[in-house]
Amino acid sequence: MIGDGMGLTQISAGLYSNGDHLNLERFPVIGLHKSYSSDNLITDSAAGATAFSAGKKTYNGAIGVDPEGKPLYTILEEADDQGLATGMVTTSTIVHATPAAFIAHEAQRTYYEPIARDFLDTDIDLFIGGGKKYFDRREDGRDLLQELRQKGYAVSSFLETNFKDLSVDYSKKLTYLTSDSDPLSVEQGRDYLTPASILACDFLDKFNSKGFFLMIEGAQIDWGGHANNSSYIITEMLDFDKAVGAVLDFAEKDGHTLVIVTADHETGGYAINPGSTRDSIIGAFTSDYHTATLIPVFAYGPGAQLFAGIYENTAIYDKMRQAFGFRGMAVRKN
Repeated sequence: MIGDGMGLTQISAGLYSNGDHLNLERFPVIGLHKSYSSDNLITDSAAGATAFSAGKKTYNGAIGVDPEGKPLYTILEEADDQGLATGMVTTSTIVHATPAAFIAHEAQRTYYEPIARDFLDTDIDLFIGGGKKYFDRREDGRDLLQELRQKGYAVSSFLETNFKDLSVDYSKKLTYLTSDSDPLSVEQGRDYLTPASILACDFLDKFNSKGFFLMIEGAQIDWGGHANNSSYIITEMLDFDKAVGAVLDFAEKDGHTLVIVTADHETGGYAINPGSTRDSIIGAFTSDYHTATLIPVFAYGPGAQLFAGIYENTAIYDKMRQAFGFRGMAVRKN
């Protein structure tokens, strides 16, 4: 699970605003990762997520490619090749940098239509997020939603069905698009992250008895940091933490699920200033962009102990492969 832009102050502000409690406190193992990219001390989400997904530091803006632009084999792709179920849920568009880096291979994060096309090249079993227009109203004239249906997906969107009324067919792969472009914020009424996370865990668990890989992103903590808006950060932080709690509940009941929570970077150089109270956080910012501070990593479940310590962001990929029991070098199947 990735809380985009979530540093220690974002976590602290959420905790103080929520009666001194977060579900993140339930994790027994905590580590720190170094977030810098191959070309900049200050990473962006594309390079940061590629480090997680493929174990390689790359340049800012890169989606699933190395510094020379060569495609990297992602953990989602390897999990699929190993016969596991795979899925992604996000509160951004599904073609935004973080989810894109797990499934697409493009030179720049802004290539949204090519990223959407890349979804057809991997047999991901479930994806939920915004960005419908990148699939069905494209410059190349393709209707990728229809192509997904032809591949056996059950495809629906906010236009046909409210998420809470979504009926799931467990015999088909699932695509649900929550918005045409960017999803709303929590303050504007978005409320699908926790139910979508619960559905995704349940769906993937039932869809494939061998296990699953699922990436869940709380994307808009980052957007609150870019906006230098404490209220935006806190509401998104608490929404993400609620989803974390639901996934932990699943993992505790299941007994075989490893849950990892981290961020790609911190956003805003956020601080809680003197004069703040639990009811009124006075936030201060050093930037409207990302910073290079170390990022916390929380882990629960089988293999959680691997995530203690201080390490490169790329090590998260290696530790996930180790926890899965994937052996040797990751080699793409033809």
